[in-house]
Amino acid sequence: MTEQSRIDIRNVTKLYGAVKAVNNVDLTIEGGAYCCMIGPSGCGKTTLLRMIAGHEAPSSGTISIGGQDVTHARTGSRGTALMFQNYALFPHLSLTDNVAFSLRVKGEAADTRRARAREMLDRVQLGHLADRLPSELSGGQQQRVALARALITNPRVLLLDEPLSALDEFLRLKMRVELKRLQNELGITFIHVTHTQPEAIALADQVVVMDHGLIEQAASPRDIYNRPHSPYVARFMGGQNVLTATVESVDAQGGAVVIDQNGTRHDLGNAGGVTSGQQVRFSIRRDHIHVAAAPASRNGLSGKVVNIEYQGTFVKVALDTGLREEFIIYMSEDSFFARPLEVGRTIHAAWDASLNHFLRGANNSTGTPHED
Repeated sequence: MTEQSRIDIRNVTKLYGAVKAVNNVDLTIEGGAYCCMIGPSGCGKTTLLRMIAGHEAPSSGTISIGGQDVTHARTGSRGTALMFQNYALFPHLSLTDNVAFSLRVKGEAADTRRARAREMLDRVQLGHLADRLPSELSGGQQQRVALARALITNPRVLLLDEPLSALDEFLRLKMRVELKRLQNELGITFIHVTHTQPEAIALADQVVVMDHGLIEQAASPRDIYNRPHSPYVARFMGGQNVLTATVESVDAQGGAVVIDQNGTRHDLGNAGGVTSGQQVRFSIRRDHIHVAAAPASRNGLSGKVVNIEYQGTFVKVALDTGLREEFIIYMSEDSFFARPLEVGRTIHAAWDASLNHFLRGANNSTGTPHED
C-alpha cells in the first residue's frame, strides 16, 4: 500500500490571473505517511490539497500517486478521498445512508452497501448510532461520520481540509488521537491541512510549512521545531525567538561571533559560509532560556517584563529588550513560582551558546503563530 499511496508533486504552479496561489512546488510525500500542510490564510495549502484531490487543475507541473500521473485524471479515478471542512452531511439521511452514499452512486446493492457502511461506522466507534440523523449528533460525532464516508471508498490517499477547526478544544484533542489511530490502522497516506501549529506537530510524520505559494520547509516535526530553515518558519511554528545580528568575526571551523542590535555578542558554532560585516539571523528556543542574576556579556539579553501568562506546565514571560520583537522566555512552573517576576521589572536572560541555531533561509516575514 505504501508505494501505491506515495505522492510526487513536481514543479506545480497554480495561477489565478496574475496571482500564483502555488508557485513551482516540488514535494514528495511517502506512502503511508501522515503529512500536515500548515501556513497562514492564503499561503496555498488548500489549493495544493485540492489539486491533489482533482478539484483544481495545475497551471503547470505534474502530480503522481503511486507512480501514476494523475495531473488531469478525474477526481473519482485517482484513488483519493477529500473530507471537507464543513463535513457536508446529508441532513435527511441516516448515518448509515450518509456513509453508504458513494456506494449507492456506484450502483452497489442496498444490503451490501449498508453492511459496509455499518462496518465503517463501527471502525469510527459509531456503530451504535447507525440509524440516527446528523442533527442528533455532536460535532465530534459528525466529524467521524464524515471520516467514515470518505474512508468507505478505500482511498489510497485521504485528504483532510482543516477537519478539526469547527470543534472545541476538548474535542480537537480527542479527535487528534482518533485520526492518528485510524491512520496507523489503515496504513494509507493522510494529508491534513491545518493552521494550528500544535496540531501539525502532534499528528504529522512530515510537516510542510508554506507561505505565499512556496514551501518554506518540509521535514519531520522535530526538525521543523528544533532546526527551522528560516526566520519565517521559526516565527510561524512558535517556540523560538529570532534575533538579528552582524558578523564580527569567523574562525577556521566555521564558527562566528555576531553582535546583536543592542551590542551583545553571541556565538554561532554552525555558521559556515558567512563573512565579517554580514547581517545574519539566528534563533533560540524559548524553553532553553533561564533568568540570570546579572547581565550576560555573551549569549544573553536584558529587558523589562511586559507580560506574564501562566500556561499550566510553564509560564510565558515577555520582555521588551529594545528590539523590534518581544523576547519570550518559557519558564518552568517551579522556577517561576520559586521567585515570581512582576511586570515592569528588568531581568537578565541567558542561555548556552551551543543552543543558538543559525537561520540560513532568507524569508523574514513575520508569520505570527497562533499562541495555542
